[in-house]
Amino acid sequence: MKHRSEEITGRKDGAKWVERTAARTMLRAVRFTDEDFDKPIIALAVPHTNGTPCNDHVRALGDIVQKAIEDAGGKAIIFGTPVVSDGISMGTEAMKYSLVSREVIADSIELMTEGYRVDAVITLSGCDKTIPAALMPIARNNLIGLTLYGGSILPGEYHGRALNIVSAFEAIGAHCAGKIDAEELHAIECHSCPGAGSCAGMYTANTMASAIEALGMSLPGSASNLAVDEGNQISADKREDCARVAQAVIGLLQSGILSLIHI
Repeated sequence: MKHRSEEITGRKDGAKWVERTAARTMLRAVRFTDEDFDKPIIALAVPHTNGTPCNDHVRALGDIVQKAIEDAGGKAIIFGTPVVSDGISMGTEAMKYSLVSREVIADSIELMTEGYRVDAVITLSGCDKTIPAALMPIARNNLIGLTLYGGSILPGEYHGRALNIVSAFEAIGAHCAGKIDAEELHAIECHSCPGAGSCAGMYTANTMASAIEALGMSLPGSASNLAVDEGNQISADKREDCARVAQAVIGLLQSGILSLIHI
């Protein structure tokens, strides 16, 4: 399964074992063991930030996927990426950086997968820009890999009315038109997004996640699983997705498939 990472770690019965001694020395400092050098190296892209609910829980997802990779017989190299929120940046100078961030995120993942010559990659995503950016480098470099969507946010609630981020945008207009007062505007602001996850509706994030699932580049059913439960902990369905994506990627490597175009 080490069809690429042998270049980095060497192989015990191969000519590069002695040559790669210094590289393994550095990897031992980050908790690689003798056994790990026999395992395929899986890149794990974790675009986490507490700057948007879409990706606030992605670091926790990364921890779950990392353990699942290693339980399935791989060795994970985990790293982060930039994240810019469309919903937060729009209407300000910050929005000039949102679309650009998609390319930077994709390039960051490519840099790490190629810089470590990993055997496969799993990319996590949550917001409008991390979702396409998590897919692009897999196809770009013809890697074995899958992307895992972080999941949708739970609906908010105010006086028996279900809310989501669009409720906040609508409330701005309603307040400007004199239809609601400042107190109701504040209440909608405080209740529309109750925790982690992407915007609750078939907006950009959920639509792209569904399309990527239809393309076969994410797990069946994973686009519709919620990010967190009512206690704002990773949902049981999303935990299961984390285990399944690790098992699927390791299974592809075990099958002898060496590139995306052969899947």
